[in-house]
Amino acid sequence: MVLQGSFPLVKITEVQPGIFDATLSAPQVAAEAQPGQFLHIGAPGFFLRRPISICGIDHKAGTLRLVFQIRGAGTRALAGAKAGCRWDVLGPVGRGFQLAGPEEEAVVVGGGIGVPPLLEAARAHRSATAFLGFASKDAVILEEDFRAAAQLTITTDDGSYGRKGLCVAPLEEYLAQHTPGVIYACGPSPMLKAVARLALQRGIPCQVSLEERMGCGVGACLGCACAIRTAAGAVVYKRVCADGPVFSAKEVVFDE
Repeated sequence: MVLQGSFPLVKITEVQPGIFDATLSAPQVAAEAQPGQFLHIGAPGFFLRRPISICGIDHKAGTLRLVFQIRGAGTRALAGAKAGCRWDVLGPVGRGFQLAGPEEEAVVVGGGIGVPPLLEAARAHRSATAFLGFASKDAVILEEDFRAAAQLTITTDDGSYGRKGLCVAPLEEYLAQHTPGVIYACGPSPMLKAVARLALQRGIPCQVSLEERMGCGVGACLGCACAIRTAAGAVVYKRVCADGPVFSAKEVVFDE
Protein backbone atom coordinates (compact mmCIF):
# COMPACT_ATOMS: atom_id res chain seq x y z
CA MET A 1 0.00 0.00 0.00
CA VAL A 2 1.38 3.41 -1.00
CA LEU A 3 0.68 6.16 1.51
CA GLN A 4 1.03 9.91 1.37
CA GLY A 5 1.56 12.16 4.34
CA SER A 6 3.66 14.76 6.12
CA PHE A 7 6.19 13.15 8.45
CA PRO A 8 8.77 14.64 10.84
CA LEU A 9 12.49 14.42 10.24
CA VAL A 10 14.15 12.98 13.35
CA LYS A 11 17.72 13.79 12.34
CA ILE A 12 19.91 14.49 9.34
CA THR A 13 23.71 14.39 9.14
CA GLU A 14 26.26 14.93 6.40
CA VAL A 15 28.32 11.72 6.52
CA GLN A 16 30.56 12.45 3.52
CA PRO A 17 30.86 15.56 1.37
CA GLY A 18 27.48 15.93 -0.30
CA ILE A 19 26.06 12.71 1.16
CA PHE A 20 23.42 12.83 3.90
CA ASP A 21 22.01 10.30 6.35
CA ALA A 22 18.43 11.09 7.41
CA THR A 23 15.95 9.41 9.74
CA LEU A 24 12.24 9.97 9.17
CA SER A 25 9.49 9.11 11.66
CA ALA A 26 6.75 7.52 9.55
CA PRO A 27 5.25 4.49 11.36
CA GLN A 28 2.54 3.86 8.76
CA VAL A 29 5.03 3.87 5.90
CA ALA A 30 7.63 1.84 7.80
CA ALA A 31 5.02 -0.84 8.46
CA GLU A 32 4.56 -1.31 4.71
CA ALA A 33 8.16 -0.82 3.56
CA GLN A 34 10.34 -3.56 2.09
CA PRO A 35 14.05 -3.61 1.20
CA GLY A 36 14.64 -2.12 -2.23
CA GLN A 37 11.66 0.21 -2.25
CA PHE A 38 11.94 4.00 -2.19
CA LEU A 39 10.19 7.13 -0.98
CA HIS A 40 9.06 9.92 -3.30
CA ILE A 41 9.72 13.11 -1.34
CA GLY A 42 8.52 16.61 -2.04
CA ALA A 43 11.38 19.11 -2.04
CA PRO A 44 10.40 22.64 -0.95
CA GLY A 45 9.92 24.90 -3.94
CA PHE A 46 9.94 22.11 -6.53
CA PHE A 47 7.02 20.60 -8.43
CA LEU A 48 8.50 17.14 -9.00
CA ARG A 49 9.27 14.85 -6.08
CA ARG A 50 12.68 13.27 -5.54
CA PRO A 51 13.00 9.46 -5.29
CA ILE A 52 15.18 8.38 -2.34
CA SER A 53 15.93 4.71 -1.70
CA ILE A 54 15.08 3.24 1.67
CA CYS A 55 18.28 2.31 3.49
CA GLY A 56 16.91 1.14 6.83
CA ILE A 57 13.55 0.10 8.27
CA ASP A 58 12.92 0.10 12.02
CA HIS A 59 9.45 -1.34 12.48
CA LYS A 60 9.57 -1.05 16.26
CA ALA A 61 10.50 2.64 16.26
CA GLY A 62 8.41 3.37 13.17
CA THR A 63 11.32 5.08 11.40
CA LEU A 64 12.93 4.94 7.98
CA ARG A 65 16.56 5.67 7.22
CA LEU A 66 17.51 7.42 3.99
CA VAL A 67 21.05 7.95 2.71
CA PHE A 68 21.18 10.20 -0.34
CA GLN A 69 23.55 12.36 -2.35
CA ILE A 70 23.08 15.93 -3.55
CA ARG A 71 22.63 15.62 -7.30
CA GLY A 72 20.77 18.81 -8.07
CA ALA A 73 18.76 21.66 -6.61
CA GLY A 74 15.99 19.40 -5.32
CA THR A 75 18.19 17.06 -3.30
CA ARG A 76 20.16 20.11 -2.14
CA ALA A 77 16.91 21.49 -0.71
CA LEU A 78 16.25 18.20 1.09
CA ALA A 79 19.80 18.19 2.46
CA GLY A 80 19.21 21.64 3.92
CA ALA A 81 16.35 20.42 6.09
CA LYS A 82 16.63 20.50 9.87
CA ALA A 83 15.49 17.98 12.45
CA GLY A 84 11.88 18.62 13.37
CA CYS A 85 10.76 19.80 9.97
CA ARG A 86 8.25 17.73 8.03
CA TRP A 87 8.67 16.08 4.65
CA ASP A 88 5.81 15.41 2.26
CA VAL A 89 6.25 11.73 1.49
CA LEU A 90 4.70 9.29 -0.95
CA GLY A 91 5.64 5.72 -0.18
CA PRO A 92 6.74 3.07 0.02
CA VAL A 93 6.94 3.03 -3.77
CA GLY A 94 7.97 0.35 -6.23
CA ARG A 95 8.83 -3.32 -6.26
CA GLY A 96 11.58 -4.16 -3.81
CA PHE A 97 13.85 -7.16 -3.50
CA GLN A 98 12.09 -10.51 -3.41
CA LEU A 99 14.05 -11.83 -0.47
CA ALA A 100 15.21 -15.41 -0.42
CA GLY A 101 14.90 -17.31 2.84
CA PRO A 102 17.14 -16.13 5.68
CA GLU A 103 19.05 -19.42 5.54
CA GLU A 104 20.15 -18.74 1.95
CA GLU A 105 23.67 -17.40 1.54
CA ALA A 106 23.38 -13.95 -0.03
CA VAL A 107 25.78 -11.70 -1.89
CA VAL A 108 25.12 -7.97 -2.24
CA VAL A 109 26.98 -5.85 -4.78
CA GLY A 110 26.73 -2.06 -4.67
CA GLY A 111 28.29 0.89 -6.37
CA GLY A 112 28.36 4.46 -5.05
CA ILE A 113 25.00 5.80 -3.97
CA GLY A 114 23.48 2.48 -5.06
CA VAL A 115 24.81 0.98 -1.83
CA PRO A 116 22.12 2.14 0.69
CA PRO A 117 19.15 0.02 -0.52
CA LEU A 118 21.25 -3.14 -0.15
CA LEU A 119 21.71 -2.85 3.61
CA GLU A 120 18.33 -4.28 4.60
CA ALA A 121 18.72 -7.05 2.02
CA ALA A 122 22.01 -8.09 3.62
CA ARG A 123 20.49 -7.96 7.09
CA ALA A 124 17.71 -10.32 6.00
CA HIS A 125 20.17 -13.23 5.69
CA ARG A 126 22.10 -15.12 8.33
CA SER A 127 25.08 -15.33 6.01
CA ALA A 128 25.83 -12.44 3.67
CA THR A 129 28.85 -11.21 1.74
CA ALA A 130 29.07 -7.65 0.45
CA PHE A 131 31.18 -6.13 -2.33
CA LEU A 132 30.91 -2.35 -2.35
CA GLY A 133 32.64 -0.02 -4.77
CA PHE A 134 33.25 3.71 -4.43
CA ALA A 135 35.16 6.39 -6.33
CA SER A 136 37.47 7.20 -3.41
CA LYS A 137 37.85 7.06 0.38
CA ASP A 138 35.80 10.26 0.71
CA ALA A 139 32.83 8.55 -0.94
CA VAL A 140 32.73 5.44 1.29
CA ILE A 141 29.44 5.16 3.19
CA LEU A 142 27.78 2.68 5.57
CA GLU A 143 30.97 0.72 6.18
CA GLU A 144 30.23 -0.06 9.83
CA ASP A 145 26.64 -1.02 9.05
CA PHE A 146 27.71 -3.50 6.37
CA ARG A 147 30.52 -4.93 8.50
CA ALA A 148 27.87 -5.74 11.12
CA ALA A 149 25.64 -7.40 8.53
CA ALA A 150 28.06 -9.15 6.17
CA GLN A 151 31.60 -10.15 5.26
CA LEU A 152 32.66 -6.95 3.54
CA THR A 153 35.06 -6.08 0.73
CA ILE A 154 35.41 -2.40 -0.25
CA THR A 155 37.02 -1.21 -3.45
CA THR A 156 37.84 2.31 -4.61
CA ASP A 157 38.54 3.46 -8.13
CA ASP A 158 41.67 5.36 -7.10
CA GLY A 159 42.91 2.91 -4.47
CA SER A 160 42.65 5.45 -1.65
CA TYR A 161 40.79 2.91 0.53
CA GLY A 162 40.31 -0.82 0.45
CA ARG A 163 41.21 -2.64 -2.75
CA LYS A 164 41.95 -0.62 -5.87
CA GLY A 165 39.64 -1.16 -8.81
CA LEU A 166 36.02 -2.10 -9.39
CA CYS A 167 33.99 -4.25 -7.01
CA VAL A 168 33.16 -6.72 -9.79
CA ALA A 169 36.74 -8.08 -9.71
CA PRO A 170 36.65 -9.47 -6.14
CA LEU A 171 33.09 -10.62 -6.77
CA GLU A 172 34.27 -12.73 -9.71
CA GLU A 173 37.04 -14.21 -7.58
CA TYR A 174 34.54 -15.04 -4.85
CA LEU A 175 32.10 -16.70 -7.26
CA ALA A 176 34.90 -18.89 -8.60
CA GLN A 177 34.92 -20.62 -5.20
CA HIS A 178 31.39 -20.05 -3.83
CA THR A 179 27.85 -20.47 -5.09
CA PRO A 180 25.53 -18.24 -3.06
CA GLY A 181 21.78 -18.70 -3.11
CA VAL A 182 21.07 -15.19 -4.37
CA ILE A 183 22.76 -12.00 -5.52
CA TYR A 184 21.29 -8.52 -4.98
CA ALA A 185 22.84 -5.58 -6.80
CA CYS A 186 22.34 -1.83 -7.15
CA GLY A 187 24.55 0.74 -8.80
CA PRO A 188 25.64 2.09 -12.18
CA SER A 189 24.39 0.25 -15.25
CA PRO A 190 27.84 -1.04 -16.37
CA MET A 191 28.32 -2.60 -12.94
CA LEU A 192 24.87 -4.20 -13.00
CA LYS A 193 25.51 -5.58 -16.48
CA ALA A 194 28.75 -7.19 -15.30
CA VAL A 195 27.14 -8.64 -12.17
CA ALA A 196 24.21 -10.00 -14.21
CA ARG A 197 26.62 -11.66 -16.64
CA LEU A 198 28.52 -13.40 -13.83
CA ALA A 199 25.30 -14.55 -12.16
CA LEU A 200 23.79 -15.88 -15.37
CA GLN A 201 26.99 -17.71 -16.30
CA ARG A 202 26.87 -19.54 -12.96
CA GLY A 203 23.10 -20.04 -12.74
CA ILE A 204 22.77 -17.92 -9.60
CA PRO A 205 19.47 -16.06 -9.08
CA CYS A 206 20.21 -12.34 -9.28
CA GLN A 207 18.08 -9.27 -8.71
CA VAL A 208 19.18 -5.82 -9.84
CA SER A 209 17.84 -2.45 -8.75
CA LEU A 210 17.90 -0.04 -11.68
CA GLU A 211 18.70 3.65 -11.41
CA GLU A 212 16.67 5.90 -13.73
CA ARG A 213 15.52 9.50 -13.62
CA MET A 214 11.90 9.60 -12.50
CA GLY A 215 9.16 12.15 -13.07
CA CYS A 216 5.88 11.15 -11.45
CA GLY A 217 7.19 8.12 -9.53
CA VAL A 218 3.87 6.28 -9.84
CA GLY A 219 4.02 4.94 -13.38
CA ALA A 220 1.94 7.58 -15.15
CA CYS A 221 4.53 9.60 -17.10
CA LEU A 222 6.54 6.67 -18.54
CA GLY A 223 9.71 8.71 -18.17
CA CYS A 224 11.67 5.90 -16.54
CA ALA A 225 10.98 3.07 -18.98
CA CYS A 226 13.56 0.29 -19.28
CA ALA A 227 13.93 -2.60 -21.74
CA ILE A 228 12.84 -6.00 -20.41
CA ARG A 229 12.95 -9.32 -22.24
CA THR A 230 9.90 -11.53 -21.74
CA ALA A 231 9.97 -15.31 -21.33
CA ALA A 232 8.95 -15.56 -24.99
CA GLY A 233 11.99 -13.51 -26.04
CA ALA A 234 10.20 -10.27 -26.93
CA VAL A 235 11.55 -6.94 -25.69
CA VAL A 236 9.00 -4.78 -23.87
CA TYR A 237 9.34 -1.61 -21.85
CA LYS A 238 8.48 -1.45 -18.16
CA ARG A 239 8.45 1.41 -15.67
CA VAL A 240 11.32 1.45 -13.18
CA CYS A 241 9.23 3.34 -10.62
CA ALA A 242 6.15 1.10 -10.67
CA ASP A 243 7.28 -2.24 -12.13
CA GLY A 244 10.71 -1.96 -10.47
CA PRO A 245 13.12 -0.62 -9.44
CA VAL A 246 14.08 -4.25 -8.78
CA PHE A 247 14.03 -6.73 -11.66
CA SER A 248 15.42 -10.20 -12.23
CA ALA A 249 18.82 -9.82 -13.87
CA LYS A 250 17.88 -12.31 -16.60
CA GLU A 251 15.03 -9.99 -17.71
CA VAL A 252 16.96 -6.75 -18.11
CA VAL A 253 18.23 -5.78 -21.56
CA PHE A 254 21.27 -3.66 -20.76
CA ASP A 255 22.26 -2.92 -24.35
CA GLU A 256 18.94 -1.65 -25.74
